[in-house]
Amino acid sequence: MALIHLDALPPKTTKGTIVRLVVQLGEMDRNRIGTVEVHGRSATIEVPDSWGHRVAKAIDGSNLANRLIRAWCETAGEDDDGHLAHLMRLLELEGAAEAEQMRRQRDRLSASDAEQSGLSLINLTVRDQESGLGGRFILELCKRGSPSPRLPWSRLGIGSPVVLSERDQAATTWRGVISNRFATAVKVALSTVPEFSAERPVLRLDLANDEIGRQRQRVALQRARSAHADRLATVRDVLLGETPPSFESSPELRPSPAALNEAQQSAVQFGLEASDVAVIHGPPGTGKTTTIVELIRQAVAEGNKVLVCAPSNLAVDNVFERLLAAGEKAVRLGHPARVLPELREHTLDLLVDRHPDVRLARKLVREAFALREKASKHTRAQPVAGARRALREEASQRIHDARRLEAQAVQQILDQSTILCATLTGIDNEVLGNRSFDLAVVDEACQATEPACWIPVLRSARIILAGDHCQLPPTVVSREAARQGFNVSLLERMMHRYGDTIARQLRVQYRMHRAIMEFSSDEFYDGSLIADPLVADHRLADLPGVEMNPFTATPLHYVDTAGASYDEQIEPDGESRLNEQEAALVVRKVTQLLEMGVTADQIAVISPYSAQVRLLRKLLDAEGLEIDTVDGFQGREKEVVVISLVRSNTTGEIGFLADVRRMNVALTRARRKLLVIGDSATIANHPFYQRLLEYFELMSAYHSVWEED
Repeated sequence: MALIHLDALPPKTTKGTIVRLVVQLGEMDRNRIGTVEVHGRSATIEVPDSWGHRVAKAIDGSNLANRLIRAWCETAGEDDDGHLAHLMRLLELEGAAEAEQMRRQRDRLSASDAEQSGLSLINLTVRDQESGLGGRFILELCKRGSPSPRLPWSRLGIGSPVVLSERDQAATTWRGVISNRFATAVKVALSTVPEFSAERPVLRLDLANDEIGRQRQRVALQRARSAHADRLATVRDVLLGETPPSFESSPELRPSPAALNEAQQSAVQFGLEASDVAVIHGPPGTGKTTTIVELIRQAVAEGNKVLVCAPSNLAVDNVFERLLAAGEKAVRLGHPARVLPELREHTLDLLVDRHPDVRLARKLVREAFALREKASKHTRAQPVAGARRALREEASQRIHDARRLEAQAVQQILDQSTILCATLTGIDNEVLGNRSFDLAVVDEACQATEPACWIPVLRSARIILAGDHCQLPPTVVSREAARQGFNVSLLERMMHRYGDTIARQLRVQYRMHRAIMEFSSDEFYDGSLIADPLVADHRLADLPGVEMNPFTATPLHYVDTAGASYDEQIEPDGESRLNEQEAALVVRKVTQLLEMGVTADQIAVISPYSAQVRLLRKLLDAEGLEIDTVDGFQGREKEVVVISLVRSNTTGEIGFLADVRRMNVALTRARRKLLVIGDSATIANHPFYQRLLEYFELMSAYHSVWEED
């Protein structure tokens, strides 16, 4: 027997409804249908093997109670030892590890410790409430006290999924999303209105996991495994290495206002010529976003529908904003609260809100509620037989008509859009149905685990992966999953399998002074990077208000703390590491920079260790100064970057500094000045760091800590 999977079903769908769907759309005898199982919004149906793909194709994308449902067929005997099955097992390992990590943190940390770790905000009260963002309910929360105290640093940024709870009612929670954040308040968008037990409750926000996204990845892998004799099966076989990628000649690029260099033009042309998959390899500062935006525009000009994705909301918004500025008809999918405020008017939710059909739909809903209220009212006179039932039926019909109008409005907006933008796990089957695209572009593809990248693959005839496998891989919690390859992105796997035959590398970088660039260029990119003349020799001293001196006139500075007893420590009640003496030195160097005329918003302080970041945030409080982990600062840049390496011990242990891709990220964030602080006696045992120290010496940028005081 074959197994048909259904997804995005309307709430409370029954087995009888599913059987009727198979009979009517699949034109199948009811007696040939096997077991039907319903699991919330999903279902499975057993049918004879010869009927499986035919029935699934007939049902896929059909409308059930104004919902577009998805269907696909899984036949018996599929390879359970293949790559996609392996990814499914690793996905489950990762899900279990994330759940266990959150459980341990809740059990181990007190409320105040949880807040200090950045995972929670406690002792909050409601400052304001409003409706908005596609009909959602918004609470503005602040710390108790008058005036409202500043909120501490946390990982609860705009778009973060959170759980809201009362201090004394922890069992009752509401899921939501951070929609905005200010110095003294945070806004949370909820899908339902919370009912608190007290008039002025004491509230807590905790970072939550994204189980919906994980389920979408499971479905994507299942569908890719089950693909049979269609375009998805063809692309799948290329991605699995069973069929080589192919390329076809494409017309010359259309004229464009974008001033692309030769390598960028070559990458755009190469992406347009890909029949199945291609990679745009963008080392730091090489204009990757500019390149993929031009690729998308050229594809749209050829009549293509394009799906644009990235693993994070910020990365999606970066491309989305550039597309809107270029005049493209792009629509942003996903929760409006996860989108930058200045872009929200272009989200699907808010576009639907303004649609005239939806205004009519809301009028119908109000009328339906009035009819229901009338039907439930007690009257002295005996109502006419059947009158109450007629009122309820009329109310139900108006709600049905309203839902139909809303669904039509969604489809009209999507039909008129040439580009849809979403996070990888924000691609919603319920919204898109069986809608397909000529091209999918995945930006920052190296930061996504492979299962997430299969979600857009399901819908696209071709896929472009853009990123840099020489920078940080996806973040993976499960050590066992990482050991088995879950931290290898799809882009990295494609590069290992096909090499340069599938990729074009960008070469001119527009961020760094040439001296900051050259070490990473030699180490990671075979010396191929070229600094654009506009940035090749720029210095801190060239900025307005910055004094000229040997420090501001040179691009590199390394402070060696060897022999100074700057010993690392393990964070109390934690696993991360910090270095108090090194942090004090960072404070002195940042203070000197500010005294030299560099503004706080031109400076970033980064460290591989979160404990060091937390310590530095306590010690440095300059408005506009950014302090973050290396991982958190990937994709960012500042005029001057100070790196605190932390590790200093007698055994030469460097921990995850051994992942030199992390250091590649750190070393390439600075535009005009790079300052690194570390213990050479500890890090020089690793060949990479030995070469780094030699490079600083070669550039006359090496200094002992004894010279700094």
